[in-house]
Amino acid sequence: MSRAAAFFDLDKTLMAGSSAMQFARVATRQGIIGRRQLASWGVEHLRYRLRGTTDERTGEVLRVARELIRGVPEKTIARMEPEVMAAILPRVFPQMIDEVHAHQDAGRPAFIVSAAGNGIVESLARVLGMEGGIGTRYEVDDAGDFTGRFDGPFVYGPGKVEAMESFAALHEIDLDASYAYSDSLSDLPMLRAVGNPVAVNPDPPLAEIARAEGWQTMRFERLGRRLVAVAVTLLATVAGFGGSRLVARRKPRSRRFTARR
Repeated sequence: MSRAAAFFDLDKTLMAGSSAMQFARVATRQGIIGRRQLASWGVEHLRYRLRGTTDERTGEVLRVARELIRGVPEKTIARMEPEVMAAILPRVFPQMIDEVHAHQDAGRPAFIVSAAGNGIVESLARVLGMEGGIGTRYEVDDAGDFTGRFDGPFVYGPGKVEAMESFAALHEIDLDASYAYSDSLSDLPMLRAVGNPVAVNPDPPLAEIARAEGWQTMRFERLGRRLVAVAVTLLATVAGFGGSRLVARRKPRSRRFTARR
């Protein structure tokens, strides 16, 4: 018999901010991503925290990310997971963990559904005591290196619904009786795919739809001026550090003169 389940988006829903930004910081320390690229994504992350994002911006960030991991060994990314997890866990909302537990106590398994890499998503789900995770899978060649191509759907927008429907069919889950949680208009297909959609800290377009359709809405994140100021300071520091290194590399070497006899 089919059963109901609860599906949770990750970024700005289960956690504050973007898991991709935490991954990018670790990848920068590993030399996979440059500091200038990190600073650019940092600005995008701040915009995302304040206003949400668009499909065009998400697509561009994804395109660059796929290029950057092309040729990188799968084991290199896998070894980064503990450090990425350590950055994500303090950002998980306690209110959402309470929701997860409430569903589990009612007999509904809980799953993360995210555009983030499947390794991170599944690992996070295990650490949080959830029943599983559905993330984006990337193709690996015979040498064990990433090709930069997807291995399955990109779990974003309509791709989330495709992944959820396949997962539900495999695990005998009734989506009409299930719940889905998200913050963004981009996840409207995911929310409409279940019988019980919940808007979490929704961006303005999603908030309007949730209000019009009578969906449950949860609000508990507040971005104050202090957070914005700290974020801007950090971005300036990253950009400045990268610039100083660039100047240092370009600085002409001092010449040594030897007196002629």
